[in-house]
Amino acid sequence: MSDLLYSEIESDLRASVREVLDDKAPWTSVLAGTEKDEPYDAALWRAVAGQLGCAGLPVPEDLGGAGATWRETAVVMEELGRFAAPVPFLSSSVIATAALLAAGERELLARLAGGEEIAVLAVPFSAAPGDATATVQVTDGRVTGEVTSVADGMAAGVYLVPSAGGLYAVDAADARRTAVTSLDMTRRLADLAFSGAPARLVAEGTDAVRIALLTGAAMLASEQLGLAERCLDDTIAYVKTRYQFGRPVGSYQGLKHRLADLWTSVTQARAVARHAASCVAAGDEDTPIAVAVAQAHCSAVALKAAEECVQMHGGIGFTWEHPAHLYLKRAKADSIALGTADRHRAALAALVDLPPA
Repeated sequence: MSDLLYSEIESDLRASVREVLDDKAPWTSVLAGTEKDEPYDAALWRAVAGQLGCAGLPVPEDLGGAGATWRETAVVMEELGRFAAPVPFLSSSVIATAALLAAGERELLARLAGGEEIAVLAVPFSAAPGDATATVQVTDGRVTGEVTSVADGMAAGVYLVPSAGGLYAVDAADARRTAVTSLDMTRRLADLAFSGAPARLVAEGTDAVRIALLTGAAMLASEQLGLAERCLDDTIAYVKTRYQFGRPVGSYQGLKHRLADLWTSVTQARAVARHAASCVAAGDEDTPIAVAVAQAHCSAVALKAAEECVQMHGGIGFTWEHPAHLYLKRAKADSIALGTADRHRAALAALVDLPPA
């Protein structure tokens, strides 16, 4: 049984990341960024990836990383989810990094670890672990084809492109990319088109992509946990101070029960997200089960927490001038990302040999 408690190092890391995010990513700045053309917050990315060194947490020290584990990375994901931070951490520092670690790639991995480069796995953001993700052809070292709805596709300098023959690295300058109007404008999507783009083989087979998506789904559960905690905390703080009919609205039994139910769900989400992160960090054989359980539960909890945040804030919660809609959009987008909850429940049933209904 893995230890689900946070270590002293993880708690210190959380404090450092939250301090930076409090300073550089208040919700007013995040909201303003959604109205700009920039695909991500470059200044925030430099602070988180470079100055704090979070981009290289799971990367070995001899490659410029921190030599930590995916558990520490999960703590960073919680904090980024809490702020709906507009940085390509999930796509580059988690999914692409996991693919390169599995492939044994060194040079590109070292650049990612130092925050010098952003790489993105060129698959639809909705792709679940185990999905067939190859939609391009590679002939004589050149890639041709299209990939739709790639998360942080406009931010990347390098694409890791899956094909039937393996995983290839393609310079972003050799691709045609088109921004997609995204529900969650803090994590934007793009369509990619390759027309004979030069490609370098990074890994043969599909194992690197499978591991990357599985690791990404595990870390996404931690992001959903952080988002749910933020929604719960903000809602509790609001109902304590918002008065109707001469008393705080939080004193009404109906809202108390809803918040108590939500607190229970968030606590359960913390347990399954931490377990999934621990399994990935340890290379546990039960990792696919732990990840499926975490995604099946955390997706729904984050979405419910965001919906309750909007509703319990009353009229102000429905306005553009309140951050609740940022959390709701991130929660909804996350619920589709890397496989829906239903997809993960179906995968879980197959993993534990449950017969189809």
